[in-house]
Amino acid sequence: MTDSTAPQAEHRTVLLRGGEVHSPADPFATAMVVERGHIAWVGSEGAADAFAAGVDDVIDLEGALVTPAFTDAHVHTTATGLALTGLDLSGARTLVEALGLVREHSAAQAADKVLLGHGWDATRWPEQRPPSRDELDRAAGGRPLYLPRIDVHSAVVTTALLDFVPGVSDLAGYHPDAPLTAAAHHAVRAAAHAAITPAQRAAAQRAALARAASLGIGTVHECAGPDISDEDDFTFLLELAGAEPGPRVVGYWAEQVANAKDAQRIRELGAVGAAGDLFVDGSLGSHTAHLYAPYADAPHTGAAHLDSAAVAAHVAACTEAGLQAGFHAIGDAALTAVTEGIRAAADTLGLARVRAARHRVEHAEMLTPETIAAFAEFGLTASVQPAFDAAWGGSEGMYAQRLGAERARTLNPYAALLRAGVPLAFGSDSPVTPLDPWGTLRAAAFHRTPEHRISARAAFTAHTRGGWRAVGRDDAGVLVPGAPADYAVWRTEELVVQAPDDRVARWSTDPRSGTPGLPDLTPGAELPRCLRTVVFGQTVYERPNE
Repeated sequence: MTDSTAPQAEHRTVLLRGGEVHSPADPFATAMVVERGHIAWVGSEGAADAFAAGVDDVIDLEGALVTPAFTDAHVHTTATGLALTGLDLSGARTLVEALGLVREHSAAQAADKVLLGHGWDATRWPEQRPPSRDELDRAAGGRPLYLPRIDVHSAVVTTALLDFVPGVSDLAGYHPDAPLTAAAHHAVRAAAHAAITPAQRAAAQRAALARAASLGIGTVHECAGPDISDEDDFTFLLELAGAEPGPRVVGYWAEQVANAKDAQRIRELGAVGAAGDLFVDGSLGSHTAHLYAPYADAPHTGAAHLDSAAVAAHVAACTEAGLQAGFHAIGDAALTAVTEGIRAAADTLGLARVRAARHRVEHAEMLTPETIAAFAEFGLTASVQPAFDAAWGGSEGMYAQRLGAERARTLNPYAALLRAGVPLAFGSDSPVTPLDPWGTLRAAAFHRTPEHRISARAAFTAHTRGGWRAVGRDDAGVLVPGAPADYAVWRTEELVVQAPDDRVARWSTDPRSGTPGLPDLTPGAELPRCLRTVVFGQTVYERPNE
């Protein structure tokens, strides 16, 4: 991954002053110099006078906060753009309202061959059920419609879309009048996405990247793969991001690797790793996460897509080839399969080689003390999504419905991961939950299960530096001299220090601690507004009328 944003414009030397600069180099910094796409200096207002005459531009921050740009470590860019530009059911409060939105969308999109939507969640509806096929057929006017659940691990579709996939009823996961899962779901998703035109795809990708930039996100990790999108979608996104100003896109391609030839093909696609959503299991919402004990509301334990032997083979082949490996794993049984497989690879190749590769696990929700210890032992990055807890945690949330309250309380144990020394990288899994970095920090700092809460500072690190470390870069995601000039400027209220333990918070606000403050993340408090986002010294977003 190179330090660049495209197209390459002339790099100007810029002095930013008169604000608050969030930097470990100087906890009281108010000014910063950017030169040739990197941070050149961070310091006080008085010292900034010495630089003013020798720079190309001086920006008066007028009290604004400057932070490293956020990294969203798990994004599905095209799907995010389609949700932004198409049918979004995440706000539907009832099944009837959702069907009404389908009806309106069908009438408004007369030219589209296939209708695409996203975001329904029947656990939030009073009816507590998804739409039937007959209801969808009528709402869509008999047209092909693909409507994945919010977790994107199951979908309801119309009869007309099934007609695009001969033999779909013979595939695993096919249900005559219930959401499709597994192979049946993958088949109808492929058919629906095949109908997207290149122009639609480009518009969706631009919309997603523009939204990310407007939220202070400087880098996204695209988690693609053959069970999610297709190679053309992946390579087109990387080309678009390389040709137009916007956030950096780091690509992962989730396909199993058996040898050096497979690894080389992953690299030729432009991916930095055979990771991301390489499915060991599914999701809790769709009853497809792989559990040891049955679901509280279903008489089974979910679906296992890869066992420990398959995990071991993939990790060994990737490690031998110098390629990062990774997996999607949510259930406790799936996470055990991952850690047992990585242990087998480490026994063969040596622990040091496996740790050096910085393999990663996406979601990692149903962790146990044993799997947390294994993450620490093998140097695994936990690529996690705190907004999942905000959306589905708590005693009345979807997690409790699926697992029962006792098991649900164990999910997403961020504090335990940090205590064990496991590196965290925060993301959204957008469009599963929206791009929303400050909301993500709030969700981690005010986790619905108090013992899993972490400090705002730790959460901020996981959403900035953590994403860079997850791709093997320890020199970025922080505003210090020499680091890439990826930063965002924010209008916000007074800066504070927040920690789960009030004793820590009191010490951290003492000037002697040298702890830089952050915006107040207390639920209900107004979150910062992004004024400008800069990637490698180039402005990729500027708030209008500011």
